[in-house]
Order: sequence, then structure tokens, then C-alpha cells
Amino acid sequence: MADGKNNKEVTLAKLTSLSKRRGFVFQSSEIYGGLNGAWDYGPLGIALKNNIQKFWWKEMTQLHDNIVGLDAAILMHPRTWEASGHVEGFNDPMVDCKECNARFRADHIDLSAPCPNCGNKDSFTEPRDFNLMLSTNLGPVRNENSKVYLRPETAQGIFVNFKNVENTSRLKLPFGIAQVGKAFRNEVTTKSFIFRTCEFEQMEMQYFVKPGTDEEWFPYWKEKRMAYYDKLGINNKKLRFHEHGPDELAHYAKGAFDIEYEFPMGWQELEGIHSRTDFDLSRHAEFSGKKKDCTYRDPETNEVFIPYVIETSVGLTRTVLMCLSDAYEEEEIAEGDVRTVLHFHPAIAPLTVAVLPLVKKDGLAELAKEIELELREDFATFYDQSGAIGKRYRRQDEIGTPFCLTVDYDTKEDQTVTLRFRDSMEQVRVPISELSNRIRSEIKNYKREF
Repeated sequence: MADGKNNKEVTLAKLTSLSKRRGFVFQSSEIYGGLNGAWDYGPLGIALKNNIQKFWWKEMTQLHDNIVGLDAAILMHPRTWEASGHVEGFNDPMVDCKECNARFRADHIDLSAPCPNCGNKDSFTEPRDFNLMLSTNLGPVRNENSKVYLRPETAQGIFVNFKNVENTSRLKLPFGIAQVGKAFRNEVTTKSFIFRTCEFEQMEMQYFVKPGTDEEWFPYWKEKRMAYYDKLGINNKKLRFHEHGPDELAHYAKGAFDIEYEFPMGWQELEGIHSRTDFDLSRHAEFSGKKKDCTYRDPETNEVFIPYVIETSVGLTRTVLMCLSDAYEEEEIAEGDVRTVLHFHPAIAPLTVAVLPLVKKDGLAELAKEIELELREDFATFYDQSGAIGKRYRRQDEIGTPFCLTVDYDTKEDQTVTLRFRDSMEQVRVPISELSNRIRSEIKNYKREF
């Protein structure tokens, strides 16, 4: 890191401004005034989100020989959600202020205090249940029989495919099924930028185990999932476990821990690790009438049982916000000189390498473009020949590009370029022939200093 110190507070306002200015996240339907709880990911935002997803997918599938992937449909048979308990019990208590009509979750405010919006006291309606599922109709006739739901979570698509995956993948317990996908919730209140939205993405893995061994696997996955964030380059001082007390446990859970991150708005849930017992498969066996599709036969003992489940579930969109928050720094280089930099892990940065000719003339631009085209085969690259080299470096710092290559007059003589590192701003000369291997090595061995 540079010698300068970050004395600037990271706020949602700064992250929202940077996201709009640099093309990470835009308000959905902005030209029509926007839509609450919905956001669009711009060129850099979708690259960041996709890279995070790939990082997680590799961690959860490629690096395990007993975890496979699935992509289940968003629309499922409505009985699925009766079995899961969502139709009956997926509710939040809601109150309205009778003076200003503002709406709040009753469990998020003090009902004996003034309204947070208008300041009036004793102005709340009685709490009432508000079902969070969004519904639509499938087919030519719109009635109760055509009603289907936009899934409020991705886990149920895994559970109803348990036997399909077991049979086709020839897996033996313990094994896991991972999925990344969109989910939808008709939130009472949406807030905190992309933290709580009506349309979001989850990265989930359901790990099926023999009953009784869940006590071993639950702490194992707690440890593995916390270690994952160190790999991702996240400041471990901003991460902690929160254990669910008896009053917090979901109806299906034997035990539950959240991994919380200290966002700009405080400590908030990022990921849940749950011991779900055999609740889900038992319910689907009951509601579908196909118990054999929800059971497992031990090949060694011939014992037949319904597996227990350890779940890891993390919000992809919340992870994007965490990575933006954790990476953001306003670093004072000298008196009155502050650079804004995003310290993304190079494996998830939207752009990996920016190629910059020192000047446009004397063949440097053509040579730089040739190098950039060659690097495209292996990395996400960007070519920029406009403006002073220092300003071009700062532009790349602000969007989190970990490496910049400067092509200068020496390049024509000795076939070397200047490789600049985003975090330290250190510059070294590297032969063009060694660039790909050097960058690959830097990515693999990256360790952020805090």
C-alpha cells in the first residue's frame, strides 16, 4: 500500500455515486423515474458480478469432487411452495403510518416511538402479515388454478431434484448440489442501495449428509465458508459470526449462523449457514406422495433414510455491495492529492489489465494496441490512449483495475513495458514475452494488505 492514509468514511452515497459514474450499477428504468427495489448492472457491474459468481462456483464445485451444479427453473409447481411452508408462513409484519402513509416492517421499528418518516407519535396501524411472494399466472386463463410464484429462494429447486442428481451423477453421501440464480421477494421496504431488493441473486449449496453426521458437517462448513472470504480478499476484521437464538431460528433449522459484514450502514447478514435437518425432503415426500424420490439407500448397509441437509446460502448481489464497500478507499498521496481506488482481488476485478501508450505518435499506439489484442486471449483488457498518463492511471484505480501496462519509447528498443500495480503504485519493467505469465502469477499470489 502507499504511505497515504485513508481518513475518509465509506458511505452508501459515495458507493452509489461511483457506481453510477463509472458504470457499475444504475437505477432500473431511470428515464421513467426509476423503480424502487430494482437495479441494473452496467458494463463494469455485470463483469464484477459475473467474476464473483465464477469465483464462488469454482470454490464450491471445481475444488470439491462431491459437489455438482444445477440450474433449476424460476417457475415451479405451486405445490412446491406449500410443501416448503412459504405459502402459509412466508410473511413479514407490516405497519403503516396513518399520517404520512409510510410503510415499515413492524419488527424493524419501535411501535411506541414517533414515525421515522414524519415524526408523529401513536400513528401506526395495527401490524398485519404481508406475504413476500410475488405471483403471476401461467396459461391462457387467469384464475387461481393458473397461479404460480416467482421463487422467493433457490433452495427448493435443489431439493426437488435430489434423486435426479443422485442418480445421474452417481453420487454417494455426503454430497452437495450448488446453484446460482435469481429470486424474488415483495419486500415491505427496500433500502440500502442493492442490499435489500425485490429481485436478487443467491449462491446456494445444499450438502446432503447421513442423519447424525450433521453435527460434524455443520462446523466444517462454517469454517470453510469464513475461510472463503479470506480467499476473496475481504478484510476479516469486518466479518463475524452471528448465531441465531431460539427466537430467531427458522422453522426448518436445528442450528443457524449468519456471516455478517460491516457494511457502511452497519453489521448486516451476508450469508446464512443452516442445519436444516430432514425438513425439506420430508415435506416434499409428503406433499408429492413420492417418498422414494426423497430418500437415500446406503450402498454399504442398505439402510434407507431421508438425508439431513447443511445449507450455505449467500447473496450474490449483497456480495457485490460488500466487495465495493471493502475495496473502496480514498487515499491521500500528498497534501491535497487524494486518489479514489477500488482494491478488488484481481480475480474478480471487472478489468484485469489496462494497456496505455505513453503517446499516440511514433508507432507507440499501434504497438500498444497489438499487445492489448494479444492479452485479450487471457485477460479482461482495456485500451486507453487519451489524456496524461497520470490521469489514465487514476481512472483505472477508480474502477479497480489491478494492472496497467505503459508502452513507451524503450519498448521499441528492448521489447519491455512498464507494469504498474494498483495497490502499491509500484512500477517494474517486464519483457512483453513474459507479461501473461507474470500477470497470472500476480493474480494467483495476490494478498491484500489492510
